[in-house]
Amino acid sequence: MAASLRCFLRSGKVTVTVRDALNQAMDEELERDERVFLMGEEVAQYDGAYKVSRGLWKKYGDKRIIDTPISEVRRRHAGLRPICEFMTFNFSMQAIDQVINSAAKTCYMSAGLQAVPIVFRGPNGASAGVAAQHSQCFAAWYAHCPGLKVVSPWNSEDAKGLLKSAIRDDNPVVFLENELLYGVPFEMSEEAQSKDFTIPIGKAKVERAGTHVTLVSHSRYVGYCLDAAAVLTKEGIECEVINLRTIRPMDVESIEASLMKTNHLVTVEGGWPQFGVGAEICARIMEGPAFNYLDSPVTRVTGVDIPMPYAKILEDHSLPQIKDIIFSVKKTLNV
Repeated sequence: MAASLRCFLRSGKVTVTVRDALNQAMDEELERDERVFLMGEEVAQYDGAYKVSRGLWKKYGDKRIIDTPISEVRRRHAGLRPICEFMTFNFSMQAIDQVINSAAKTCYMSAGLQAVPIVFRGPNGASAGVAAQHSQCFAAWYAHCPGLKVVSPWNSEDAKGLLKSAIRDDNPVVFLENELLYGVPFEMSEEAQSKDFTIPIGKAKVERAGTHVTLVSHSRYVGYCLDAAAVLTKEGIECEVINLRTIRPMDVESIEASLMKTNHLVTVEGGWPQFGVGAEICARIMEGPAFNYLDSPVTRVTGVDIPMPYAKILEDHSLPQIKDIIFSVKKTLNV
């Protein structure tokens, strides 16, 4: 178990912060496979900008926990399995040629002979008060590219199970965390505490069952959807909440199965609307068997289509809020 893992016992249940779940996943995989190593800005002696790698440098040393410049991404080392941490995915723009043109395409261009087992991980999406250049969601950017897998966890079990799967995967995986979730504690099952625990990439999870409308989201906004569902249930509206977990490959089958039950669909994301995750879901539903089950058009709740303002009041109005989800559900149900 990771040195930095701090568990809080409440009524016999174990809760773990997202930060410590990620730390535990990396620690377990570094211990399990000597080919795994971590590289990134300040990940070693400083324990990471967000302390996600706390204690790993002391345990594994300079050869496996490596400080690098802000945007350095190396080609896959022969036989090794790197984890590359971006201090923020906004900085990944400096390395996007290596991510898209090297990592994502090498397996295809080598006719499957050259696997690229690398994880690109770090905080994605809007934080708080960091303005336009540090507040973007890159889920749709990277999910557009064949050759990449794109993962976006919400809670601690997601973070641990999906990161372990990403590290073990022979394909390049873009692992999109959320800075505002790092310090949030979530309950973690006994199963998830096992070193053998993984969550399959490409499989969504129904976080809350419902019958009237399906809410589909990823990352931080899964929590917003659950909060909105709790409010709406008091008004007799039962929402089914789906946590995508993976953006590419997308588990469209789980969305379709839920939609065929509820007949209404609302997508929620923090990114921009044009060509976004919600837009892709809309297209897939239009093209698939679930379209005829819709009783009203799909509604998207997204970030506003502008660069992020710095002022807090404008920032709040630029991102989805719980009230926006509630309004969209009622609009979709025509109530």
